[in-house]
Amino acid sequence: MTAPPFIVLSKQDLTVLMPFGEYVDAVADAFRMHTEGRSIAPAPMHIPAGGGGFHVKAGSLPIGPGYTAIKVNGNFPNNRLAHGLPTIQGAILLFDTRTGSPVALLDSIEITAQRTGAATAVAARYLARPESQVAMIFGCGTQARAQLAALRHHLDIRKVFLCDKDSAAAEAFASEIARDGLDGDVPVKPKLAARASDVIVTCTSSPTPFLAPADVRAGTFIAAIGADNPEKSEIEPALMAKARVVTDLTEQCSTMGDLHHAVASGAMGVEDVHAELGELVAGRKPGRTQSHEITVFDGCGVGIQDVAASARAYQLACSGGAGRTLTLQ
Repeated sequence: MTAPPFIVLSKQDLTVLMPFGEYVDAVADAFRMHTEGRSIAPAPMHIPAGGGGFHVKAGSLPIGPGYTAIKVNGNFPNNRLAHGLPTIQGAILLFDTRTGSPVALLDSIEITAQRTGAATAVAARYLARPESQVAMIFGCGTQARAQLAALRHHLDIRKVFLCDKDSAAAEAFASEIARDGLDGDVPVKPKLAARASDVIVTCTSSPTPFLAPADVRAGTFIAAIGADNPEKSEIEPALMAKARVVTDLTEQCSTMGDLHHAVASGAMGVEDVHAELGELVAGRKPGRTQSHEITVFDGCGVGIQDVAASARAYQLACSGGAGRTLTLQ
């Protein structure tokens, strides 16, 4: 048996190869397979290092021959000032589970940004009001771009409020949005803008919650995706308790997402979570059922998203001749 090709896919390769819709379809399939009991999603691992640390996520899905992916991201906050390097750098190693052969090495930053946005797109399909047109995004880094693409994938978003502790970042994003034909605004009072919004995304690194019940009107959909470790928190426990909460994986969110903080505070229990995202995709539970509901998607990112996106990229690369092919043996 001939070993499958080993392909290296850079950020540029992935940008050309994978339209956003491919990520959305792949991630929806991954969550559905998880609900059907056909995935392996081990808990993330953190490895501390001198100037930061490494975050390790893995997962396995029965796509095609079956694939397992292991992602390692380094997070070194002082990199830009000290070394002129990105804060986050990393890679994903993809394996064929029939033979154990490594088949691809992929840039993890592009995969992570897009697959995270894709989960929000899937959640918005079930949890946002279809007529939603006004969005609020807290945090204007790389992930904010993917999140806006996610909201626009199913919704006719026309106005976007933007907030970031770095006002220049928010202004720059507003200019990008304007060039794309949208109304981008950096409000003086972000919480008033949040209350005027149909959908809200929180994609910050905040260690303390900043979105409260008073900041959200009835019928709002919130995608809370910044709390990807136990030290981060964006949504006040009282707001979590008031909302219909859907997680990517409840077990993981209960240890490191906004659900974790809501449970720790006593505002709600794990049993109060309405559903996991895969249950909505599989039709086992409903999404939004009433127009006045506040809905929250608590997404802290899981390894099956990385497997699904990486496997889709690898399959497209094999059929289209993208990337660089190497021989490891």
